Amino acid sequence: MLAAARSAAEDADVPSRARLRGARMWCLLELLYATGLRVSELVSLPRSAARSRERFLIVRGKGGKERLVPLTPAARRAAETYLALAEKAGPDTRWLFPADSESGHMTRQFFARELKAVAAAAGLRADKVSPHVLRHAFASHLLQNGADLRVVQELLGHSDISTTQIYTHVQDERLKSMVRDLHPMSDAA
Repeated sequence: MLAAARSAAEDADVPSRARLRGARMWCLLELLYATGLRVSELVSLPRSAARSRERFLIVRGKGGKERLVPLTPAARRAAETYLALAEKAGPDTRWLFPADSESGHMTRQFFARELKAVAAAAGLRADKVSPHVLRHAFASHLLQNGADLRVVQELLGHSDISTTQIYTHVQDERLKSMVRDLHPMSDAA
């Protein structure tokens, strides 16, 4: 999905509106997968979030609580590319992802529909892809690679560790299958 969105954003032969749309999706995907933001936090990011040279975003989450979320170089690059195209295309706005909506920014529902379209274009089952699936992948991949559960809790903005523990089930299943498949005393060996 990232490659499909990125190619549309960087292809000089693509018409400017389609290129802007591709850059927007590339930025949305990179930010979502790199940060694990809730979809409502993602679509309501201020434009200043992409203008900053900082390696972190300050995100206002549930209950108005702020948290610091690191950005990957790929997410910063996607945001810079998108912002450069967006500033050429129209007037400056408060929102990174502006829209003709009551809030003034892209809605969660619109992003979810666009995400499914990109998934289908990338050859994935659209019914298996959602913004929350990418948030889940962010958390699961961090845990699989050794991140501390408390760190993941902080990054996701969970107030209760038990909410974050849901993401450990993937790791638990992986450990069970490794023991089953690799342990010399298991029935499979």
